[in-house]
Amino acid sequence: MALREINVDGIIGPSHNYAGLSFGNLASTKNAGQVSQPRAAALQGIDKMRANLALGLAQGIFLPNARPNRSWLAELGTDYEHADAPLAAAAMSASSMWAANAATVSPGPDTTDGRCHLTAANLRTMPHRSHEWPGTLAQLKIAFADPAHFRVHGPVPPAFGDEGAANHMRLTSKHGERGLELFVYGVTGGAFPARQHLQASKAIARLHGLDPASTLFVEQSEEAIAAGAFHNDVVAVANENVLFAHELAFADRAGLVGFCESRLPGFELVEVPAAEVPIGDAITSYLFNAQLVTPPDGEMTLIVPTEARETPTVWSWIERHIAGNGPIRRVEVVDVRQSMANGGGPACLRLRVVADPATVDPRFIVDDAKLDRLAEVIRRTWPIEIDNADLQKPSLATDVEAARTALLEALDLTELA
Repeated sequence: MALREINVDGIIGPSHNYAGLSFGNLASTKNAGQVSQPRAAALQGIDKMRANLALGLAQGIFLPNARPNRSWLAELGTDYEHADAPLAAAAMSASSMWAANAATVSPGPDTTDGRCHLTAANLRTMPHRSHEWPGTLAQLKIAFADPAHFRVHGPVPPAFGDEGAANHMRLTSKHGERGLELFVYGVTGGAFPARQHLQASKAIARLHGLDPASTLFVEQSEEAIAAGAFHNDVVAVANENVLFAHELAFADRAGLVGFCESRLPGFELVEVPAAEVPIGDAITSYLFNAQLVTPPDGEMTLIVPTEARETPTVWSWIERHIAGNGPIRRVEVVDVRQSMANGGGPACLRLRVVADPATVDPRFIVDDAKLDRLAEVIRRTWPIEIDNADLQKPSLATDVEAARTALLEALDLTELA
């Protein structure tokens, strides 16, 4: 098989809004109550995918989940029009667009049965995200249905919080070869919750059939969580043999580095010192919530949001690294401001799946022509703006549901309705 890394991006849904539901996510809290622009947000995401295709990367999609989530509200004994405002906002959340939280993925070379394993995240820490997994699992089961190449697992029990690939990294000499899998968990973060539980990570490693000798459970530093690194991918990202991380990302930096150096020939740590980029700058700019990728030309590329270029300490560090002899050879800047304002950068918007694209349901794989069709649907049906004061208007719910239906029809995925 021709194993490649597929970046599977979440399409930003028509209910994209700024309700400020994610405690510990500084951007989400800061922009609570602002007027959102769902159409612009989704088109920014489409443009990011176009940029990935231009680099020669394989590109997939996940669709927005049904919103408002009427069945979830029914389980709570209410409906969208009569629910308390915070509950209605949680039911309308478009946060499934952050596909890095959809699942944890272990490619076939790492697993005992040689299949790519995917475990849907339970996201139980935040109410507005806790009801995502049924819709996400339904998509995973369709997109990765081929039993010869994939095994899809439901979420681990909600007693243990799991936030998916945002707290998981993989290191390898090449994507299609056997690698090391790093599961990052939190214990405490001052005033903010630690969202990834160690037991959830251990359960996923067992379910995926990973070799314990090639698996490490890494504690995120309390300082990073307290500074607003609600997921590990806000302070670290890995690609092939490179771990790109902030100096303050991990509780036991030396243990992590020693493990990687002893098991992966050619391992490289690209560490950003706090003296050069304060952790606050790293978090607000989402320097590490970037896509670190290897295009076909072999030039390892860092895909950062525009906010990274606008943060002097961050951009100076990037320029110095690119000018030097480090492993990251190119930087690309993408505009995902609408997602950033809600606390998700380029890395949040994508799930990395190492597989042969030919084994994935083709409806979930895109090229430029398919992106053109999706953009046309978005321009025609997505709301231009959503004011939080209008979140419970029946007309908004109707518009959001009709927009998603149009997208499902355009992709011939009406079984997800």
